[in-house]
Amino acid sequence: MNEDSLLPPDDALRLALHNEVHARPPARIRLPAVIVHVAVLNDGVSRADEHAHLQRLPGQHALAADALNANFLRLRCGEFSLKWERHAEFTRYAVVQPLPADAEPSAQTLDALTLRVASDWLGRIPGRTFAAIKLVMIERPLTFAPSALAEARAWFGAHAVVASTMGGHSLVVTDFCLRATGFEHIVVLAEPGTPETRAGRICQRLLELETYRLMALRGLPAAKSLGATLAEVEATLANITARLEQRGASEGELLDDLISTAARIEHATASHQYRFAATQAYQAIVDQRIAELHEGKVAGTQSLGEFMQRRLSPAIATVNATAQRLAGLSQRISRASALLRTRVDIATEAQNQQLLTQLGEGQRTQLRMQATVEGLSLAAITYYVVSLLLYGAKALKAEGWLPFNPELAAGAAIPIVLLAVWQTTRRIHRKIFNQH
Repeated sequence: MNEDSLLPPDDALRLALHNEVHARPPARIRLPAVIVHVAVLNDGVSRADEHAHLQRLPGQHALAADALNANFLRLRCGEFSLKWERHAEFTRYAVVQPLPADAEPSAQTLDALTLRVASDWLGRIPGRTFAAIKLVMIERPLTFAPSALAEARAWFGAHAVVASTMGGHSLVVTDFCLRATGFEHIVVLAEPGTPETRAGRICQRLLELETYRLMALRGLPAAKSLGATLAEVEATLANITARLEQRGASEGELLDDLISTAARIEHATASHQYRFAATQAYQAIVDQRIAELHEGKVAGTQSLGEFMQRRLSPAIATVNATAQRLAGLSQRISRASALLRTRVDIATEAQNQQLLTQLGEGQRTQLRMQATVEGLSLAAITYYVVSLLLYGAKALKAEGWLPFNPELAAGAAIPIVLLAVWQTTRRIHRKIFNQH
């Protein structure tokens, strides 16, 4: 920040967040043009690998590695330009070059189209291809839509096509078919004088639409693969719930089965939750891109939006239903765990109550025995005290100091000694109880 700035110091993320809106600007495309777009999964592919491959382009041997830090790069390579974009899961390469003036409208023309980039450069892109598109953009008046559509159809041979007008200024036609060359074909007829920036925006929206459509569909195989597992888990959970109602079922066995079932669901969730969430995110982008096309109907064909709705929606619904089913099973397992825990708690409380009852009966028995022992102890203490008094009295009688019979004196002292011992014992009990 300039020292003369009137603002406080910048937040560390301010510049990056501000420039995010300019992160992936559309290309400026001069018509007629052909755009070759390849999207590859970049799992296990580093930026260094992609940088090394971009250096193989004409005139790019000195390309700096830090040029790829912004996730977006546009390179000018003589007669063509290349746009590189790196995303979280995939990387896109788009080669833009002029359409040959002698190109005849036919599927064979696009299949045999010679790229200005080295013939083996596309095939050596690091990663695994999941989308490849050749998009032709030419200028044609659209005042007579049937003739424009007939010309566009010629690029697809006998394949059925879908078509839409875009904002009244262009016509897009495709068949969503994968050719033997590995490419899909899209043709755009734009009004003469279409600005290069508008052509770039049209191209970007169409390529992103197909790219994100295919990325959204990556959740479908995962959803289908989980079908049998989820059905088995549902049956197991229903069996566990039924056994919970039976009082004779072992809590230990129920807990083992429930833990095993919960582990399977958690493993499935951990393995596929990201894919399902990504499908929803990509689907939202597809819907947004379709809305940005501002489609108009073309007589005799489906629009791109209608085709997507009819073909893509069932797949997305399957993925969403599987994700909800997975989440629902997790919740049901939680409820079953709560029921089992409640059952165990009740059984534990009953056992504790029974144990307390047994302890109470034992204490009462112990108190009765203690009272009996104390009674015997009173008699024993009294006996020994009276015996001592008798011996003393006999000694005094022998000396002539006691005028009466010692046995008579000992017998008379028994009640007095017994009472004294009993009171002493009571006093000791009270003192002990008061301390507790």
